[in-house]
Amino acid sequence: MQAKITEIHQQIADFQIENKEQLEAFRIAYVGRKGVIGDLFDGLKNVPQEERRAVGQELNALKEAAQNKFNEFQALMESASDKSVAIEFDLTLPNIPNENGTIHPLTLVRARIIEIFAKMGFNVSDGPEIESDFYNFTALNFAENHPAREMQDTFFIEKKGGNVADDMLLRTHTSNVQIRLMQNQKPPLRSIMPGRVYRNEAISARAHCLFHQVEGLYVDKNVGFKDLKDTLYYFAKEMFGQDTKVRYRPSYFPFTEPSAEIDITCLICKGKGCNVCKYTGWVEIAGSGMVDPNVLEQCGIDSQEYTGFAFGMGIERITMLKYQIKDLRLFTENDVRFLRQFEGL
Repeated sequence: MQAKITEIHQQIADFQIENKEQLEAFRIAYVGRKGVIGDLFDGLKNVPQEERRAVGQELNALKEAAQNKFNEFQALMESASDKSVAIEFDLTLPNIPNENGTIHPLTLVRARIIEIFAKMGFNVSDGPEIESDFYNFTALNFAENHPAREMQDTFFIEKKGGNVADDMLLRTHTSNVQIRLMQNQKPPLRSIMPGRVYRNEAISARAHCLFHQVEGLYVDKNVGFKDLKDTLYYFAKEMFGQDTKVRYRPSYFPFTEPSAEIDITCLICKGKGCNVCKYTGWVEIAGSGMVDPNVLEQCGIDSQEYTGFAFGMGIERITMLKYQIKDLRLFTENDVRFLRQFEGL
């Protein structure tokens, strides 16, 4: 037994390992349970009792030597594999042609909206998408139990209990930016606020739980409803063409008084009626109104000295009308067949 152990020690030392196949052969021969060392352990029962302890210790040392050599070469090969990954190229394959991408239609329309309002002196403001109830509702004249809160199905992140104004949510409109703007800057203010908003709505051809809005705010001395009408008339003509018809309908919003909704002739059906305009021939593009004095006072602006107007519109709705797209879901599906239609615009 002693001579056999010495012989295997020498075999382990002399075994050449240069690739994974040789490493696996070494494992099978010396490390595996069915290898030569395993056979020696099986024969330990035939060793005389008085020699068994010493022989067992030598077998353990032999097993450890084999395992150490296996671990050493295994680590070396794994390290070499990580540093030099062989990449095989098939030089007979045809080349992959370079293809230009295109700007998403929502990005195109957003840029056009900003451009139109920039001509009228509006700058761009931004704010957080995760917002407190105060900025999303309370500061906009929504009382805690106001029924208008039910008009917007809200994604709440954290209900803090005690004070509703402290609850955290995903903003349902970009009006939160208007409040922050009025709190942090003094009039005159003239700005638009494009951005993503979230509402817990069923996804369909006309609605989505994530969409984009652009809201506008103008606060100064002697701002009247005529200024609002002129601003939105100019926008509609610039965006959709000089022949576009515009109408105003009285409406209600907690943060404006008086309030109005703006419709234009449906550009998809040319006023004949379709699923986008609910077969009326008209499509709403914006809500608007004069900023409620309570909102101005909430933000530290003297409503006796300053007045203002605000408006908000959905960028998806504007894009659907401009490019005659009938399904809102196409904007978020990333279908290249749809996106390629906007190349070169």
